[in-house]
Amino acid sequence: MKAKNTTLGILAHVDAGKTTLSESILYLTGSIRRQGRVDHRDTFLDTDEMERTRGITIYSKQAVFRYEDRLFTLLDTPGHADFSPETERALRVLDVAVLVISAPEIEREQASLGGQVTTLWKLLGSYEVPTILFLNKMDQTTASPAQLLASLQRRFGSTLTDFSASPADPALQEAVALASEDETLLEHYLAGRSIPEETIRSLIAQRRIFPVYFGSALKNEGTEDLLRALTRWTEAPTYPDAFGGRVFKISRDPSGGRLTWVKLTGGRIRPKEIVSSAAPLAAGSADAAAPEAPAPQKVEQIRRYSGERFDLLEEAVAGDVVAFTGLSGYVIGQGMGADTSEQQPFLSPVLQCAVILPPEVDTVKASADLRLLCEEEPLLDTDYHEETREILIRTMGRVQQEILRHTIYERFGYEISFGPASVIYRETIAAPVEGVGHFEPLRHYAEVHLLLEPLPAGSGLVFETRCSVDVLKTNWQRLILTHLEERRHKGVLTGSDLTDVRITVIGGRAHEKHTEGGDFRQATYRAVRQGLMEAQSILLEPMLRFRIELPPEHLGRAMTDLQAMSGSCEIENAGFLPDGSPARSAVLTGKVPASECADYAATLSAFTGGRGSFTTSLAGYEPCHNAEEVIAATGYDPEADLRHPSSSVFCSHGVGTIVPWDQVKNYMHVETGYDFEEEGISSEEAYERAYEQAQAFRAASLAKAQEPASYEEREAARRMTDKELEQIFTRTYGEVRPRYDAEAEARRVQAKENEPKPKFRKPKPTAERTYLLVDGYNVLYAHPELRSLAERDLKAARDRLMDLLSNYQGFCRETIILVFDAYRVKGGQEHTETWHNLKVVFTKEAETADQYIEKAAHDMSRHYRVTVATSDAVEQVIIFGTALRMSAAELWETIAAAEDDLRRTYLSD
Repeated sequence: MKAKNTTLGILAHVDAGKTTLSESILYLTGSIRRQGRVDHRDTFLDTDEMERTRGITIYSKQAVFRYEDRLFTLLDTPGHADFSPETERALRVLDVAVLVISAPEIEREQASLGGQVTTLWKLLGSYEVPTILFLNKMDQTTASPAQLLASLQRRFGSTLTDFSASPADPALQEAVALASEDETLLEHYLAGRSIPEETIRSLIAQRRIFPVYFGSALKNEGTEDLLRALTRWTEAPTYPDAFGGRVFKISRDPSGGRLTWVKLTGGRIRPKEIVSSAAPLAAGSADAAAPEAPAPQKVEQIRRYSGERFDLLEEAVAGDVVAFTGLSGYVIGQGMGADTSEQQPFLSPVLQCAVILPPEVDTVKASADLRLLCEEEPLLDTDYHEETREILIRTMGRVQQEILRHTIYERFGYEISFGPASVIYRETIAAPVEGVGHFEPLRHYAEVHLLLEPLPAGSGLVFETRCSVDVLKTNWQRLILTHLEERRHKGVLTGSDLTDVRITVIGGRAHEKHTEGGDFRQATYRAVRQGLMEAQSILLEPMLRFRIELPPEHLGRAMTDLQAMSGSCEIENAGFLPDGSPARSAVLTGKVPASECADYAATLSAFTGGRGSFTTSLAGYEPCHNAEEVIAATGYDPEADLRHPSSSVFCSHGVGTIVPWDQVKNYMHVETGYDFEEEGISSEEAYERAYEQAQAFRAASLAKAQEPASYEEREAARRMTDKELEQIFTRTYGEVRPRYDAEAEARRVQAKENEPKPKFRKPKPTAERTYLLVDGYNVLYAHPELRSLAERDLKAARDRLMDLLSNYQGFCRETIILVFDAYRVKGGQEHTETWHNLKVVFTKEAETADQYIEKAAHDMSRHYRVTVATSDAVEQVIIFGTALRMSAAELWETIAAAEDDLRRTYLSD
């Protein structure tokens, strides 16, 4: 179906006049009655208070206008480099873009054209968006259009073409023929025939030529030419009939309602209809784990925004950009309906810092608040460390930090600050390695074998399975892949994110009776970690692509500085233009580690007297130039990281036993046949050999266990198998002894009768005393109502939890001990309070509830029966063999069942 709507994006570097051009377009098309100005703080699209105060665009905004017979949706995007990810997300839904460049800065050869504009130019190429250039502020420059165009062509290529003339003008026809670099088209032109407009439209759509227009948006000069170009040289795309959509933005309306912004890429939709996700978004990068696909949901409203106002639509069709209400769980980049296209973002932060909270703000609540903001800006990517109660956040720069600080204060009512920024490192591996993980506490079983292989730079994490279904069933293989995608995997050098690695499932085993889904989660995590502990890991650091413009006399000083910063550089211009004439400045380009050049812009400005400029963009990740120094400074101990264990858990005499990573392969139950020590063997050859061995093993097993025909033969075979299993068990765990020995019991009774009778009758023994240790905050946040209450008043939620457990204490036979940690309370002393019939423990400073419970469970289990209620996976593993475990959800179910029993009892009476 042919779209009725064209999505137009306005992009620019800072202060190029992008918002002013948007105002001019809306004013001249009659969409607004009065043309606003950025310096007057009354623009139609900069609706946020921070945007008007600072005079910059922070969030992409939408407006609708009609010109001639075409309907356009205009997206005004941020121009500041700190908000480039917001611009990149808008690029995913554009049909055509207008790149605005300041003409005076071209004349002055400002470095912003080599920095932010270059980044935008590459993003437009990556997303294959047809682009028209608009050179703004022509009233503020003395250079001619031809001079400005020549300067841009030196930077971005000869495909930039002046379209100011009529299409029939011979100069334009010649420029198009030359810029297209198409021999057939050039011969067509040289033969004296004109180039059809359809051909020109096709060249623009294919990004083979780029029209350039000139004007002054503030004075509405050149805007009409640009509007005519949009209708003449672009066409609305064609979409399929099946409904599809692409989420490109998440925001909230003034009442706090969640808005899911969608570009419809097919079909149509009405309010109250059900939408479903096309597929979960893959975790292709190391920055974040893959989100789960949301369940089918109903669209409550369909809003078409224009500035702050919106219209409620009865129907949205392909090509429309709308906001859905009533949806939850969708993330930016996810598809709806038939839209299964997917593309990972190109931009990512290279800095992270700690969030410093006021003393009265709970870190758990603040972490939840920041996760809400991460829905709107996924690249913030917060990381909450439960052990230290520290929140780390990734940002693009200081301006974004200031905006984030203001947003948190306005939305959540408290002020935050940020610690010193540090570079975000990553890790990869140098050679293939097999990682193994085993999880077999009592009545649980899972084993996973993974092949970890290095990938080219920028590949991210790739997950596959090449395991035969005869070795491991398909459902278990899919579960392993799900667990691989659901989290960020940490390296073992500094605990940084793992990247550029392909992880392949090559083997595993499940138990028909004892295996649960959570068992494979533990085995998978441990397999990845065990493989990394054996692998040759490489620390990667972010590299910045830089452009330095400075007076020629300072060229040597700058090159010396770059060498000292472990950077590489090339002289793009030593002070002369290509025609040999002197230039105003020399130009250096190259790459430099991000950790070395944080303040170099100020240094450069100082020794050049303010005439030098330094602009950067992310070039990717490369091996760290000072890896040993960084690793030593980090002080990361991978074996002490309880959230990412590398050991495996085996069952020994009915108790879970932890086997260290370097001994795990000696205890594995599955043999894949991998051996990377053989010289010259590749990972593919190793896999083929292991696959053949697995197939041979499977064939031999099937031949041995061929099912007999008769019932008697089947029973004999079954008994023989049981006997073999018993022999294996005896060799592993020792002789199997019956729980009841008649002879021993008879001897015990006889000895009892022969004992001398006491003078006084012994009191009847009391029942065994039992204890229930409850991880307070873990259980509290597992209850939806208490979690909601805690976001408003943590003390009230804590008191409510104590009331509920106090009531349950009166019903059950266990002694309940509720533990809250005061890890971050300065000078806090461990103390115990009594809440009615409930004992409540507050830990001391620098001690978490987990640590207290682990120690108490170990001490008390020697004499009493102890149960620990928590959903902390690490804590559950640690208490195996010493105490019974109960998840937070099971505890709440038990409490609810007890309340029902009491209610029925009283009602029946």
